[in-house]
Amino acid sequence: MSGEMNAAASTRKRVMLVVAYDGTNYCGWQVQKNGETIEGVLNRELTALFGEEITVIGASRTDSGVHALGNVAVFDTAARMPADKMAYALNSRLPDDIRIQRSLEVPADFHPRKTACVKTYEYRILNREFELPSERLNSYFSRRRLDVERMKAACPCFIGEHDFKSFCSIHTQAETTVRTIYSLDVTKQEETICIRVTGNGFLYNMVRILAGTLIQAGLGTYKPEDISAMLAACDRQAAGPTAPAKGLTLVGMKYPEYPQFCADFNEKPVDTLGQV
Repeated sequence: MSGEMNAAASTRKRVMLVVAYDGTNYCGWQVQKNGETIEGVLNRELTALFGEEITVIGASRTDSGVHALGNVAVFDTAARMPADKMAYALNSRLPDDIRIQRSLEVPADFHPRKTACVKTYEYRILNREFELPSERLNSYFSRRRLDVERMKAACPCFIGEHDFKSFCSIHTQAETTVRTIYSLDVTKQEETICIRVTGNGFLYNMVRILAGTLIQAGLGTYKPEDISAMLAACDRQAAGPTAPAKGLTLVGMKYPEYPQFCADFNEKPVDTLGQV
């Protein structure tokens, strides 16, 4: 009997999915009782596809309305289908606002949240007199002119390791509010302002609060030098407002220990499990 169990275990594999989605019509990533979620859709369609109960483990539990180009999820399966073909099979079943960008086999002990990770987010702001319908679902609209140079001047204060307690929801359940930001840039192309931030992890609502604070800096409410005092306060009331979810996109993530599992759209990933 034990031999049969070992044989069954050996036929199972862990598969990683790189998931892109428009979060407009979903109650976030994580399964919940009050509405449809990305995780819920993936669980349902994978279970139907392979005829076994499957539950995915996601790397980032994005909020309701937040989008992604490269969120990561893993699941275990006994399916004989090659892992790299699963993206095609799953995409044929998924709704139009969710698409798998890549599927591949990963080591059985790879965990997307417990493995050291570098994440990149972007926050888009449409800064013009009137809204554009085509941008309404993935950008925050601001009629008031934003001073991009003031926003840029505030960015260096966030770089490095800090206690970001002022920049997270009071409902956060994180054991520590210390995080490291590796880069933070503000760029403008025509009428779209993009805030791009990369770090080793982000607290609940952290990027949206950071974006809301930079927007206020662009409006002249805060001076760039005010940011240091906000961080030192470790008080949510000290920082700016939480920007709306629809402007936020999880661009992707990298796992330094496993560069071949890169889910960042700025880099071409290595496609070989054997190079772990």
